[in-house]
Amino acid sequence: MKAISVRQPWASLIAGGLKTIETRKWFTKYRGDILIVASKNPKVGDLPTGQALCIARIVDCRKMTKEDETQARCEVYPGAYAWILSDIRPIKPFAVKGQLGIYEVELPENNNSQEEHLFSKSKKSFINT
Repeated sequence: MKAISVRQPWASLIAGGLKTIETRKWFTKYRGDILIVASKNPKVGDLPTGQALCIARIVDCRKMTKEDETQARCEVYPGAYAWILSDIRPIKPFAVKGQLGIYEVELPENNNSQEEHLFSKSKKSFINT
């Protein structure tokens, strides 16, 4: 599955459905499901790092605007692209070695499908907002 590393606390905000726009300085043509991986660094409190936290769907990518700031949880900056996320599904976290850009990750072998690895939406207590 395609994956992208996101620093904390933003990775947990995405997993909790509280951040629906990820920003990058590069455009992507990719549309579809993407695994959100919490970067190993920096460590922020007790938030998980070095782990896959959720699956989201990239539905659009465009230049970031001032109107995107609330959903992106950051101010617009020069060269920023807004990656529009939807259908965010928290999963049972598992270790992933992060990389730059979009990269491939295999879901753990003990899971036959993504659905078996998904958490119930009610289990969002690991998000501190």
